[in-house]
Amino acid sequence: MSELPADLPLFPLHTVLVPEARQPLKVFEPRYMDMIKACIKDGSAFGVCLIEEGQEVGPPAVPAKVGTSARVVEWDMEQLGILKIVVAGERRFRVAHVATQPDGLLRAVVEWLPEAAPIAPDAALEDTLPLLQAVVADAGLKAIPEPHRFDDANWVGYRYTEILPIPVKAKQKLLELDDPMMRLTIIQQFLVQRGLLTRDT
Repeated sequence: MSELPADLPLFPLHTVLVPEARQPLKVFEPRYMDMIKACIKDGSAFGVCLIEEGQEVGPPAVPAKVGTSARVVEWDMEQLGILKIVVAGERRFRVAHVATQPDGLLRAVVEWLPEAAPIAPDAALEDTLPLLQAVVADAGLKAIPEPHRFDDANWVGYRYTEILPIPVKAKQKLLELDDPMMRLTIIQQFLVQRGLLTRDT
């Protein structure tokens, strides 16, 4: 039985959030301040979507159709009018309908996208693991919290999507893929092209 659609406020950004990623954000626009404060108060989630057209400030931007729900895990207001938060990515969704509120905040009816059951990376993809293990160890637990599931191709692919220095549109395409092996295969090809992985010939 499929899940019912959910209603989420949207936070369009020039960044891509993937499941289980941590993302620091600075919030200062009134519409987003109010939304984030409400989410902190009741522990609710909001949706992060890549901006397809427009900017983070000003008139409502056009969000990508696939995004990730997020929840605030840290917050601080060191300066009046600027809220510093860290959010944790949770689940992917597809936007079914968007409405603009009077204050310019976007709210969307979203459909949850299924995630593949945990499965180990194919043998041909195992050469991607040592590099990620080194990066995760260097980043520390605050940046990439446990559990570290190197035996789960979905987790491995999302972590690479999170850390790789690639254009946000490429990250968006990786986020939208339902097949974790396909995602990791594309990432492997990129690593080989950049000389970060060597392949036997």
